[in-house]
Amino acid sequence: MAGRSGQAAALEVVSRGGWTSGCPGELRLRAWCDDAELRDHGELIDVDDPAWPLLLQELSGTDVPVEVLLGDPVAGRASLLQLQVSARSNLGGIVLNCGGLLVDGGWLRIFASPSDPGLPGLAEVNAMPSAFDPSWRPDGGLVVAHDVLGGVFVLNGGDPREAGRPGEPGEILYFAPDALRWEALGAGHSAWLSWILSGGLQEFYEGLRWDGWRSEVSVLNGRQGLSFFPPLWSAEARRDLSATGRRTVPVAELLALSRDACLQLDGVDPGFLGVV
Repeated sequence: MAGRSGQAAALEVVSRGGWTSGCPGELRLRAWCDDAELRDHGELIDVDDPAWPLLLQELSGTDVPVEVLLGDPVAGRASLLQLQVSARSNLGGIVLNCGGLLVDGGWLRIFASPSDPGLPGLAEVNAMPSAFDPSWRPDGGLVVAHDVLGGVFVLNGGDPREAGRPGEPGEILYFAPDALRWEALGAGHSAWLSWILSGGLQEFYEGLRWDGWRSEVSVLNGRQGLSFFPPLWSAEARRDLSATGRRTVPVAELLALSRDACLQLDGVDPGFLGVV
């Protein structure tokens, strides 16, 4: 993907919700840090400096089209408890206070706790247990967003090497459907989100957007994406994207096609890409 390497290198790691080597501070999810003490709803929600008000200011000041979906408060509280991440982080703020973010008309879907079944929630996408389970672990990392191409953004787990993935614990990765591999983006969740709101997606997807893409994406629901033929990873698509055919398919089909292509071409399973 043209421009992606430069964009990844340009992502700034920030302190709030950012990552460091080892267990990331406010993202010290129980699933990733076995030595973290379990916290109850009060400890996770009733914090002195919640991230959501600041994030709303950032959302209101961006020129990037972002739709904030209505959330399900009950589902949000349950997800926060399962993740063991507090409302101090942007991840916790999003999960607790909204149903998800649709960026660029739905090109990118950032998961939270939706009240409308049209967009899957973070809990569904990551196959979280229906009741709190302190032994639950995400498989390799937490899926935080999908795009219409079948690309997957994941917050790295505690041992990326064991999961066969690059990057550091708490770092955002991208599964690129045009390259059929995981790419480390060099930043944590909050820095990644700020980069999106500053317009970073335009260069990130350079070469993968075509004339009229907004109108095609605008009619999709949150569980649909676009399948290309020849596929995005093919020499034909790389040479001339405008010559490919596109059709609307479930995102689940896109993820399955990517997994099959990885296995057939490289013999490598990309691992968990989310449930939609």
